[in-house]
Amino acid sequence: MRKVFSFFFVILLCAVLGGCRGGSSDLSGVNQTGENLVELEYADQFSIEKHGDGDSAFSVIRIQDGLNYIVLSEGQQPPEKVGNDNIDTYTVIYKPLDSIYMAASSAMDLIYSIDSIDLVKMTATRESEWGIEEIRNKVASGEIEYVGKYSAPDYETILYNECDLAIESTMIYHNPEVKEALESLGIPVMVERSSYESHPMGRLEWIKLYGLLLDKEEIAGQFFDEMSKRFTDVISETESISDDKRPEVAFFSISANNYATVRKPGDYISKMIYMAGGKYAMSELPVPDENALSTTNIQLESFFEYMVDSDYLIYNSAIQGEIYTLNDLKDKFGEISEAKAVKAGNVWCTNKSVFQKSSGVCQMMEELYLIINNKVSDGQELEYFHKLT
Repeated sequence: MRKVFSFFFVILLCAVLGGCRGGSSDLSGVNQTGENLVELEYADQFSIEKHGDGDSAFSVIRIQDGLNYIVLSEGQQPPEKVGNDNIDTYTVIYKPLDSIYMAASSAMDLIYSIDSIDLVKMTATRESEWGIEEIRNKVASGEIEYVGKYSAPDYETILYNECDLAIESTMIYHNPEVKEALESLGIPVMVERSSYESHPMGRLEWIKLYGLLLDKEEIAGQFFDEMSKRFTDVISETESISDDKRPEVAFFSISANNYATVRKPGDYISKMIYMAGGKYAMSELPVPDENALSTTNIQLESFFEYMVDSDYLIYNSAIQGEIYTLNDLKDKFGEISEAKAVKAGNVWCTNKSVFQKSSGVCQMMEELYLIINNKVSDGQELEYFHKLT
């Protein structure tokens, strides 16, 4: 049926539908001088402001990359200004949102956690690439439609599904023409930066942004508060451990071209290791600040020097895929047999869903705490890690 629609006809249809978003509530006369910032505990890559009240209430989202969004209810017209800013410097998002295109895979789980996954109609991640079973099943059944890679989406399908918001990761800046094309079709594009949060809980706090967009602020707030308490409980167990008593943990993967890919010192994974009671083995690694990536590649000879005396090795499955036995790891890097952690049986691998399941940052740290402090019971299964034997 879709094939009978020409691309240009669908564009016209979308424009007509978009034109129906307006209404009689005009905000142009509202005084925008009083900003009411929503308190954020950890996140520093976005902010939320509440303006006005009653039928004139609206929200402003500011992202650290300089993109600003004004969130209106259906029937409202944008104000002429927000504070001293002209409205044309803002992207307008109308609620309620009914059809979301999710190209930022890490944000999908946050939306799932606030019972709003039914609003996501499209994804840029294939079924086989989802580590979260519930999402993989929805893509397999067609409830969430795969519309092509983020860098080359099927615009006609996106329009046919009457998309009212596209959520992209910062990868879209490598293909700015895609963002421009979506916007030219009347689709607001939000570029989210949760992966740039330096604090682990900062990544999770983006759930408040999605709670605002999807009218689930109370659920999002309750979820975050519960996770924040659990997170604090772990820290209370480890904060008094002196550095010389903390076991060293190497977190890495081995690439096909014989490099070790490791987290940069100070990134959120190395911080989680410290908060869980350990010490990141590559904490003194000199890394030039040439890009915003949280990982860097080092030669295996250099990696060996960092990891050989580490108390724990954790293989990162997100880059090269999961491994299940020590022999799998030795096949990638034979010299790892000499490592202290290998000889002691302290080698683990992350499960596939660990980086897609953004809501699980607290449980991930709880499990890190169990691993690093040798508290995993015999036969105990963890959700985010499995032991290599």
